This record gives sequence, structure tokens and C-alpha cells, in this order.
Amino acid sequence: MNLDRFIAERRPSWDELDALLKDAKRRPERIGAQRMQRLGTLYRSAAADLATARSRFPAEQTVPALEDLVGRAHTIVYGTAVRRESVGRFLAHGYWRRVRERPALLAISALLLLGTGLAAGIWGWQDPGRAGALLPSTSEAVARPRGGESDVGLSGGERASFSAGIFTNNIRVTFAAVAGGITFGLLTAVVLIFNGVLVGVVAGVATAAGNGSVLVELVVPHGVLELSCIIVAGAAGLRMGWALVDPGRRPRSQALATEARAAVEMVLGTALWLVVAGLTEGLITPLGIGVVPAVVVGVGLGALYWGLAWKLGAPAPVPAAGALQPVTAGPGTSP
Repeated sequence: MNLDRFIAERRPSWDELDALLKDAKRRPERIGAQRMQRLGTLYRSAAADLATARSRFPAEQTVPALEDLVGRAHTIVYGTAVRRESVGRFLAHGYWRRVRERPALLAISALLLLGTGLAAGIWGWQDPGRAGALLPSTSEAVARPRGGESDVGLSGGERASFSAGIFTNNIRVTFAAVAGGITFGLLTAVVLIFNGVLVGVVAGVATAAGNGSVLVELVVPHGVLELSCIIVAGAAGLRMGWALVDPGRRPRSQALATEARAAVEMVLGTALWLVVAGLTEGLITPLGIGVVPAVVVGVGLGALYWGLAWKLGAPAPVPAAGALQPVTAGPGTSP
């Protein structure tokens, strides 16, 4: 079954369910016992459709539209507000599911950041004179030939300024990438590209100046995790932007609200990992541990992050019909 045929066959029941939900307005007694029973039947059908869509068309806009429809119906059928996950449950599974559930947007975010970073790094390495004009003031030290007395070739003040400047910039970029989603994702893309160019130029110019090992020791321990956080934040912004570009069957306001809630959850979870990166920057970077240990720490943190996303981010099962007793209309209600 292709997507068009699937939608054409199932849309009438989705539309009927959506109409019943609008009539109920979160109060099942408004639609009476008979229509409430029909709503329950349509809910179970839509839940099965959602499972099918997740399996066969995971990257299509049909999936979030059905997720929204099934979620709203679940609230009515089972007579409770959508269950709020505990903090522990969110950190254990909810956040990681958000990270994984839009793999195409995650890949686009990574390409915009890392692809431009690689191109800018090659340019900075081959033409450090021109590329150096883009260096921020906090990064100028790594463009000078090594000559300091510290273990990493920079004075203590230069080392702290450079590392802290990179960390602060990455926090700012992370939140800007999410907020940019409201501009149909355009600002998110610009933020990712600009930061990729900045990181690439710094790496290229530093390498050309003979300070490649300096850069590794100062940036890699916390930088791999920070770049991972920026990629996730970029995906969060892009999902908001795509909801405005292609809302599917939903009104744009409803699509944006749904994706904005998901983006906020992604930001909250990512912020905790930025704290981990900050602690790494503050506790490990000043030690001047050497190139190999710096790579081990940085790659290890990055591998831990993405390993958890893969392990804990499997899609949540669709609520099983009949797991709870559906609410029926109260006495005195009319069909």
C-alpha cells in the first residue's frame, strides 16, 4: 500500500474522529453515549493506523498528524488529561524519543552544521589569511604560532578565554537554532550554517598556524557533546519550521503548537547535556591533559550521548485499546 492510497482509504474515519473530538471539547458528556461509543471505535482504528504509518511511512507528515489525533482522542476516551511523564521517565525515555523521532530533520541539521564546518575548515587551512578575518576576538590566540609557556601553547588567560568563548557561543547557538523554527526554519538553517563556518574557520586557521593540537585539547573534550546538542536543537527548530511549511491535515497553528511542545522538550533535555559539557570544559580542559586523552574524553561523551539516543529512544508503543476502561456518558445525557 502506498501513502496516497493509505490516506485516501483512512481519511474519512480520521475526519469523523476529528469532528467528534471538536464537538466533545474534552467533555465526553457533550456528545452522548452513542456518539461516545463511536468515538471509541474510531480511536482504536486511528491507533492502528498510527502504528501502520509509523512502520511504513515514518518520515511522512502523516505520522505527526495521526499522533496528534490519537493523543487527543486518548484524552477523551480514557477520561483523563494526557499523562504527564515524571522527570525520571522523561530523562530515561521521553527526551531520547524526541531526539530520534525525526531522523530526516536530524540528518539535515547535522549536514548544515558539519558539512559547512568541513568546507570552512578546508578553506581556513588553505587560505588562513583571508579566513582569519572571520575569527572572533576570543579565537585569535589560536591563529598565532605556538610559543607560550603553558602545556598547550597558550597562556592561562588565553586558554580560559578561548575555551569559555566557544562554550558560551555554543549555548547561544543551541537556543537560537530552536527559536529560529518560527521563521519557517530559515533562521535555524542560517544559525547552523553560520556556526558551522565559524567552527570550521577556527579549526582550519589553527591547524595552518601549527596549533591543531592546541585546538584539540581546548575544544574536543566538551566540543563533541556541544556540537551534538546543537544538531539536536537544529532538528527541533527545523521540525517547527516544517510544521509551518507542510502542516498536513492540521491547521498551521495546531501543527506549530504540537511541534513547539516537542521542541521545548528537546531543549529542556538538551540543556542538561550542555551542563555536562560545561562541567567538562571547567574541570578537564584547564588540566591540559594532552591530545589523546582529550580525544578519548570528547569522543567518549559524544558516543555516550548518541548511544543513549539509540538505546533509549525507540518509539513508544501505541496505547493498547482496552488497556483501560473507556469513559461512557453519564446519566441523563442524550445521544
